[in-house]
Parts: sequence; structure tokens; C-alpha cells
Amino acid sequence: MRSSMKISAWTVFAASLRKTALPSTRFAPWRPALRTFSSNSPTSRNPFWRPPVTNVFRGCGAVFYKEVLHVRRDFATLFFSLIIPILQMTLLGYGIDTNIRQINTVVFNADGRRESRELIDRLKNSDTFHVMRHVQNDRDLNDMIVSGRARVGIKIPVDYSDRLLHQMSAQVLVLIDGSDSSVAGPAINVTTAIGLDESLRRVLPSGASFAVDMRPKLMFNPDSRSPNFFLPGLTAILLLNVTTFLTSFSIVREKERGTLEQLFVTPVRPMGLLLGKLLPYLGIGFFELSMILGFMRFVFRVPIHGNVLLLAFLSLPYLFVSLSLGILISSKANTQAEAMQLAFLTILPSVFFSGYIFPRETIPAVLYPISYFIPATYFINIARGIILRGAGLVHLWADGLALFVLGTVLLILAARRFHNKVIMA
Repeated sequence: MRSSMKISAWTVFAASLRKTALPSTRFAPWRPALRTFSSNSPTSRNPFWRPPVTNVFRGCGAVFYKEVLHVRRDFATLFFSLIIPILQMTLLGYGIDTNIRQINTVVFNADGRRESRELIDRLKNSDTFHVMRHVQNDRDLNDMIVSGRARVGIKIPVDYSDRLLHQMSAQVLVLIDGSDSSVAGPAINVTTAIGLDESLRRVLPSGASFAVDMRPKLMFNPDSRSPNFFLPGLTAILLLNVTTFLTSFSIVREKERGTLEQLFVTPVRPMGLLLGKLLPYLGIGFFELSMILGFMRFVFRVPIHGNVLLLAFLSLPYLFVSLSLGILISSKANTQAEAMQLAFLTILPSVFFSGYIFPRETIPAVLYPISYFIPATYFINIARGIILRGAGLVHLWADGLALFVLGTVLLILAARRFHNKVIMA
């Protein structure tokens, strides 16, 4: 009896211990309640809904860092962007002369006396004609021009000296190869000027002056040096060539390797992707511009009359346009070969419609508006204005504004195309 009472006491005591060991609801730890959503919330309607991203440049820094690493490791990119433009400038700067000199000339002097020899000497001293051969008949004279060995043929008639001595008009036949208009124009002008000067010298009395004395003054390039005219415009073409190709290849290369799709599944926004791809090549283009200007100044001795800092400042919109054009090309092309073909389409209009070689005023009126949509048109005016004419911001602000507008439009078009055609595909 006594043992059973002990067992029951121990049972009551163990039960009381178990009760005290259980956590009390009064002092239980706090746990957050489950969130409840109303039927009008976006998540209740679409479980995959995410709040909209307001930062349109999201991911730009990461893409920029990735592209910088790629450029550092790609020797071909650095060689193409830094060495090739200098080699092209060296070849074109030394190899091209816009001043027409020493045109191959053949002479048929049927007179052979002092007056005719003096006329031939005046043609030689003009530095425009190079008398390479004397012939004795009309057939040889014509054959030399037809074969292309001579561009100009001069025939002095047999009675040239006699007519001059008798105060009569003497005619000289000048045959010019019109298949090359760049040679034909200077040849006509120089021969006409020499003939006019000879006529006035024989008609006017000795020591008499002209009734109208025109005295031209050649400004900004008094020596008519070809590098002074040619190289500032060549800067625009080289920058357009390099920056457009590099930027278009950078994204097309991602397409070919299949890494572009990996970028699209990241939180990178289209504008952030484009700017991240664009900014490294903007730095390369600016460094290339500095190299070209230094090479132009110290190797080719082209004087820079304006402010170099202003030139660098106005070069940024042009680089921005070129890079945006490359981004737009890359959004269309699927292979590097296709990107190269599309990029080449921008080179020829930039050479022939921008005023680089031929004045824009010579463009037909129907095609003249095209020149307003070519970025090189504005930058060539900026480069020549600052380097040759010493122009300031008050003279060139309109060109810089036009470049900025063109670059902004091209970049927006490229971003929209990436979003609609690539990312949504």
C-alpha cells in the first residue's frame, strides 16, 4: 500500500515537470504572420510579376568592365585601332599630293627658233608640265597621248616666230587628255595663263602696268601644302572607320559565340548594355585622335592655329555618333562579315559627300541634302576650322550640336532595335 502511494506521487511529480517544460503561450517567441494579398494585387493575378526597373542604365558598369578586359586581352583589336590608322596616315600623307605638278608632256616644235624655245621654257618653269619627249610629226604626238604615256601634247606651228615678228596672232595647239579631269583642269588653266601673259607682254609697252591689278592673298595655307588640306579631313575618315568597325564587331562577336543570350538573361537593361559596350571604344577613339593629332603636328608639320582643347571637346560628339552607328549596324548584322559590309557602306558617302575631297557645292542639288546626314561633314568642318583657320566655339557650335543630335538619334534607334528585335525575340 505504501509502495503504491509512492509510485502515484512520483507519477504526479513527473507530469508536473512535463507541464513546466512546455513553452508557455504567454511567453512564446514572436513569429511574423503570413502576408496576405488582396485580390487586386499584381502578384495575385500573375505569380511571375516583378516590379518595373526604373534604372534604364542598369548593368552598364559590369558590361563596361567586361569589355575593357576583352580589349586588353585582344591584341588584334588594339593593333587595328591604334597602329593601322597611323600607317594609313603615313602612306596617304606622303603618297598623295593634291597639287597637280609635273604632268607628262610631249612637244612637237615645228618652228624650232628662239621664240618657240622661249615658250617651251616658260611651260617647263611653271612646274606644271614635265617635257618628257620631243617628236617630229603629228602621228607620234597623237600616239603618245592615246597610249597614256603623256597627258598633254603641245604643237608649235612652223610659222609661229614669223607671225610674232610681224605683229600677228600666232596659234599654239594644246592637246589635253580629258580622261582625267584632275589633270585636265590645271593644264587648261596654266596654258591659258601663259598664253595671256605672253600676249600682254608683247602688246603693252615696256614698263606699263595693267589697268586692273588683281593681287590674291592665300590665307591659312600660303604654301598650298597638301598635308595641311588633306590630313585634317583624313582624321574624320580614320576615326569613323576604326570606331564603327570596332563597335559593330564587339556585339556581333557576342552573337556568334552565343554569349549575347547570356547577357540578356541577366538584369542588364538594353541601354546599359549598349553604353557599356560603347564607352571603352569611346576611350580608344579619343586616344587614337590624340595620336593622329600628334603625328600630324610633329611628323607632317601641320600647324594647329586653334585651341586643341576645343578640338578635343568637339571631337567627343563625333566619336559618339560613330560608335552609335556601329551599335546600330551590330543590331542588324548576325555575322562579322555582314557587319563589315554594312560598315563599308558608310565610308564612301563620308568621303565623297562630306567635302573631304570635293567641295560640297559641286554636289548636284538633288543629292546635296544627303550631306547633312553624314557625320563626317560636320567634323571635317570642325577639324579644318580649328587646325587651319583658328576658328572658335562661336563659329563651330552648330556643327557640334548637329553631331550630338545625330548621335542621340542613332543610339535611341539602336536601343529600340535591340529591345524589339533581339531581346524580345
